[in-house]
Amino acid sequence: MLDDRAEARLEASQLPPAITINPEGRSPFVLVCDHASNRIPERYGDLGLTLAQRLEHIAWDPGALSVCQALVDLLDAPLVHSTVSRLIIDCNRETDSPELIRTLSEATAIAANIDVSPEERARRIGDYHAPFHLAIERLLDRRAGRGLPTVLVCMHSFTPIYLNVQRPWPIGLIHGRDTGYTQKLFDALKAEDPTLDLGWNEPYAALNGVTLTLEKHGDGRGLDATMIEIRNTEILEPAGVAFWAARLARCLVAAHEARGRAAAR
Repeated sequence: MLDDRAEARLEASQLPPAITINPEGRSPFVLVCDHASNRIPERYGDLGLTLAQRLEHIAWDPGALSVCQALVDLLDAPLVHSTVSRLIIDCNRETDSPELIRTLSEATAIAANIDVSPEERARRIGDYHAPFHLAIERLLDRRAGRGLPTVLVCMHSFTPIYLNVQRPWPIGLIHGRDTGYTQKLFDALKAEDPTLDLGWNEPYAALNGVTLTLEKHGDGRGLDATMIEIRNTEILEPAGVAFWAARLARCLVAAHEARGRAAAR
């Protein structure tokens, strides 16, 4: 028999590359979290990083999955999230992107990723990147087959300071090729709190190469879609998660209804 530690290692090694939660949810919103986890599969050791470094934003988007899980309950929304650190492979990058497997994340060198062979690159794409996007495709295909309307919502978090530059926004919105739904969500958030410092294409934009999931599964299917970035200091505690999840639930619905009224006109 395996001892508890061996069982835990086996369970971790068998964790699927993507998990779908509440797949039968009837909400119009489908949530996706590319950087939900800082898990490094056992075969990669610790990538040469300390425990503290593996807990930092360089490895994942702290708080993003917690907000998504709260929105699942508030909206009856399905959720697809990755289970592997973006330091293994970034599921929100094209497979030919130089940032797909990072050797430098912010100011931290990822020495174990230097000189990754073409075979290892292909392995990581096949083991983690492709299954994550396949899980999204299958969910969206099932919803289309059921005739359910869908708004794709990609959830991320960001650091308050990046390379010594302050980022003042508590939340930012990013659009893909179609700005329509993102603009309505922006309007809804500002209507709820006119004083909110709300970033538009901040702290990133499509030009930074960060919208693969948004454009592939949203614009690529002709769906309303948006990408939400929340400053991670806002969502590290349960109270902050609950606050932003409740606010986003209200405003996502308001934006969807506004799109419907505009289409009717």
